[in-house]
Amino acid sequence: MQVGDTAPEFTAPLATGEDIDSFTLSEALEDGPVVLAFFPGAFTSVCSHELATFRDRLSEFEDDGARLYGVSVDSPFALNAFHDELGLNFPLISDANHRLVHEYDVAMDFAELGVENVAKRAVFVVDEDRTIDYAWVSDDPGVEPQYDEVSAVVADD
Repeated sequence: MQVGDTAPEFTAPLATGEDIDSFTLSEALEDGPVVLAFFPGAFTSVCSHELATFRDRLSEFEDDGARLYGVSVDSPFALNAFHDELGLNFPLISDANHRLVHEYDVAMDFAELGVENVAKRAVFVVDEDRTIDYAWVSDDPGVEPQYDEVSAVVADD
């Protein structure tokens, strides 16, 4: 997925830390732009740091009318526990069926660990008409997004 592409529509489980709800992209976009932050796996050091950074900067996105969601292939139950452990203030989308990592073209394998189809670290800003206004995808799971870039794009939406 690249800037200018239409973001794939989807419905997936949403881990809020307390419950498991349902998330549909088109419904979320009715309230403004959406930031989708894909991450390889819950309870890992870089992912924990990334999501904690987003947690600490959430007001920047909310002040500009955007909502932030983390996305990984972990089960919604694992994501609820991860959400609580980090004290996150935004929900996490479960892509346990690996559909989103393929539709957003961010699937990767850790062959040395025998793990397939996890999410690359990636961030997409999707505007109200499902156009991708920002796309960042890293082939290196140890590299975090440029948070200031994401915030600037959201501010311009």
